[in-house]
Amino acid sequence: MNSPTDKRDAFRRMHETGFFLLPNAWDRGSAVRLAAAGFRAIASTSAGAAWAAGRQDGELGLEDVLDHLRLLVDAVPLPVNADFENGFADAADDVARNVARAVDTGIAALSIEDWSGSAMYDTAQAVERLQAARAAIDAIDPRVMLVGRNENFRVPDMSASASIARAAAYADAGADCLFVPFLRDPGAVVELVAAVAPKPVNVVVHDYDPGILELAALGVRRCSVGGSLARRAWTAVDDAAQILRHYETRATA
Repeated sequence: MNSPTDKRDAFRRMHETGFFLLPNAWDRGSAVRLAAAGFRAIASTSAGAAWAAGRQDGELGLEDVLDHLRLLVDAVPLPVNADFENGFADAADDVARNVARAVDTGIAALSIEDWSGSAMYDTAQAVERLQAARAAIDAIDPRVMLVGRNENFRVPDMSASASIARAAAYADAGADCLFVPFLRDPGAVVELVAAVAPKPVNVVVHDYDPGILELAALGVRRCSVGGSLARRAWTAVDDAAQILRHYETRATA
């Protein structure tokens, strides 16, 4: 499964039935290790990629991210789902141009957020942006999946019903999969799954526990882990570094 076509076909089939985990890699090494662990696909993470570059989430530009996606695609013979943030543009035409460049990296899917970096796009503009992304994808390879992502956690007073309404609008706009990261109330999850059916739903998980099984039972088709896996790795590095510094300090006191 080395060609982009094979990866894209395989990734679409994974969304048809059942449930799968989509771990987020942040560099070549993490991608290779996740593939060796047996996962069938991986995703990128904007936060993890930024940390690996010594920067903060949101500080990588379009060219940085395109290079990062090429690295991941080249690293493993698996489908790669790109965290493409807001498409690195506000205007729909610019989003379309950038999405076309992302598709050319060989990815199997990409997500487009409704958060500009400082504010939520209104629903009409968010829909227009997704429609432009869909058209750009279809002009190159309709197999590539478009993930419509509502950044509900960015707006503390956004209700579950508002997030679900946005997700339904994004499904109508051409999104193949709907992603509302922190919608975790079981009733709301069931409502979301029903609202966008038969299109699949993604939910992010940061706790690696039986809650994952509960989401699967509610009809969620896939769970990604966002930057949590990278955060755990960097936390281990930080903790080990502090131990080393402790002994260095004692030895030189």
